[in-house]
Amino acid sequence: MLTHTSPKQHPHDDAPDTAEAFRRLAALPAGPERDALRDEIVEAWLPMADRLAGRFRSRGESLDDLRQVAALGLVKAVDRYDPELGNAFESYAVPTITGEIKRHFRDHMWTLHVPRRVQDLRNRVRFASQDLSQTISGRRPTVAEIAEHAKLSEEDAKTGLEALESFTALSLDAELPGSEDGYSLSDALGSPDPALDTVVDREAVKDRLAALPERERAILYMRFFSDMTQSRIAEELGISQMHVSRLISRCCGRVREQVMRDVA
Repeated sequence: MLTHTSPKQHPHDDAPDTAEAFRRLAALPAGPERDALRDEIVEAWLPMADRLAGRFRSRGESLDDLRQVAALGLVKAVDRYDPELGNAFESYAVPTITGEIKRHFRDHMWTLHVPRRVQDLRNRVRFASQDLSQTISGRRPTVAEIAEHAKLSEEDAKTGLEALESFTALSLDAELPGSEDGYSLSDALGSPDPALDTVVDREAVKDRLAALPERERAILYMRFFSDMTQSRIAEELGISQMHVSRLISRCCGRVREQVMRDVA
């Protein structure tokens, strides 16, 4: 049975006394008895893991999810803790659990998916900037200084600096800096151009139109590119308007059928 100790022995008031349990755990072979003792230790330290999760409750993630992440960190701490080193379990468990929670934020709380490499560059650049700010006064550290301190190339340092501003996405309704008339980012976005559909259609029929007999090509050009009426086309070619109408319908139907067959 695990017991609780006085506050004088542990940083946490309700920290259980698991020193003997950890020694027994280290000596037991894999099996049901060891698994049961491991579960008992984890359960005893869960209140501490919950408290550590509570420190991050105001950062946009639900407390229940944070508790689950903290519990996972606690399990890792129990599995990796070596009582023979002589350190108290909580001195090892607290940074392990806290690191697991921070890793959760790093991997899951970005508005946009950011590659792990870029996230790592961001952290290295951030730590380098913090260190340099203690020694450089009156200005921000340069990219070259950050790169040298973090042992990165200047290109990677620039990538990390850009990622520092990329944890959350800017709303399309956000007013642009320096705007005095409420001009937002969405106002700078383009809209679909209906002319693009025309370009696609023209490219699709180009070869088929070129394959038509010369007279049919001339009729279609006069009708759809020169905007001539069927009557004027008939006068130009010396044929009836009815004949022009039939030729236009036949040519359009043939080209449409050929294009659709190509698509299929």
